[in-house]
Amino acid sequence: MSDAGMLEEFLAGAHIDAAVLALRPDYRALLVAVDGIVPGPSDQGSDALLQAAEAAAREALGGGPAEQLPYVAAWREAYRAFGAKPKRTRNSLEALLRRAASGLPRVNRLTDLYNAVSVLHQIPVGGEDLTRYTGAPRLKRAVGDEPFDTTADGVAVIEHPDPGEVVWCDDAGVTCRRWNWRQARRTQLREDTTTALFILDALDPVTGEALHAAADDLTAPPGPARTRSPGRPPPDSRRLSLRGQPGHGRVIHADPADSGRAAR
Repeated sequence: MSDAGMLEEFLAGAHIDAAVLALRPDYRALLVAVDGIVPGPSDQGSDALLQAAEAAAREALGGGPAEQLPYVAAWREAYRAFGAKPKRTRNSLEALLRRAASGLPRVNRLTDLYNAVSVLHQIPVGGEDLTRYTGAPRLKRAVGDEPFDTTADGVAVIEHPDPGEVVWCDDAGVTCRRWNWRQARRTQLREDTTTALFILDALDPVTGEALHAAADDLTAPPGPARTRSPGRPPPDSRRLSLRGQPGHGRVIHADPADSGRAAR
């Protein structure tokens, strides 16, 4: 199977359970699968993007609390809807905004990129190694016995989500707890990751145009942070939009940054 076919087959199995949409009918997800990434540690380009994100966060907050922003407030409401306490387990966007004042973490080129895009666009973004998935990604409300591979006090442990918690998972277990709070170790991005899945989460008032604009910056970041090298073909990428309205959300298409490659 071609790389493009592999990406499309992977995305074709993704879905959101109705029980999640019952909590937030306005929820949408944009899944971006990318192959052919040039991996590596944090560098000058990714650091420049993070510095821009830090400056944008300071301007957006204006010295006030993160929850004053409508995008953060919407996620706090979503967390309360399934029983989470947003002051104890913060959504990923709020967690990054709160860290921006003292400096966002420098992890590796890919993680730095999606953290910067998350802050710049005020949209929760997760990034995972697609090759470490078992089956397709799906968003559901947990039963409570699903395994979650994480660490506690520096030691690898298996935990389990709370019953009813909103989780991303595959056939092997939970890949991200509490919608976008904490990702599993098993599928986390590494410095040698060349095929990645990015999940962009949206609630009102985020528009579809804003969601795709964030994805554009993921697949074709400006300047030296681009995920390709001179003389190499651009990464091959596909997008899948998931939403609750009947008849929508099953369209896989070639990424606009994909040099005109057609979706199959």
